[in-house]
Amino acid sequence: MRLLLDNAISPKIAPTLRENGHDVVHVREVGLQSAKDEEILAHALLEDRSLISADTDFGTILALRAQAKPSFVLLRGATSRRPEGQARAVLLACSMAAADLERGAVVVVEADRIRIRPLPITRS
Repeated sequence: MRLLLDNAISPKIAPTLRENGHDVVHVREVGLQSAKDEEILAHALLEDRSLISADTDFGTILALRAQAKPSFVLLRGATSRRPEGQARAVLLACSMAAADLERGAVVVVEADRIRIRPLPITRS
């Protein structure tokens, strides 16, 4: 899976994700460490990467845009902030929601559950 790690995620998890077969880039590696959220989403879309972050703003932006991509994995506050815990959470989300992320989804990882919402997010 192709992933883009936001600043809210430790760059130290990239090697673990790569060892597990993922194509991973951290925003620092592509000069986006100071970029606005919209620029980061545009980069994820351009490179067909799922964005991984702990920043809830990305979900709001995706909902307002009503787009099917890029997919977004949100690590909620109850998940570990330590790199090992972040790596476990991302690997779990990628394995449990791989097909959803490929189609376009928001995946929310919490300490005790994972929620998946297909994109685009529309009003019902």
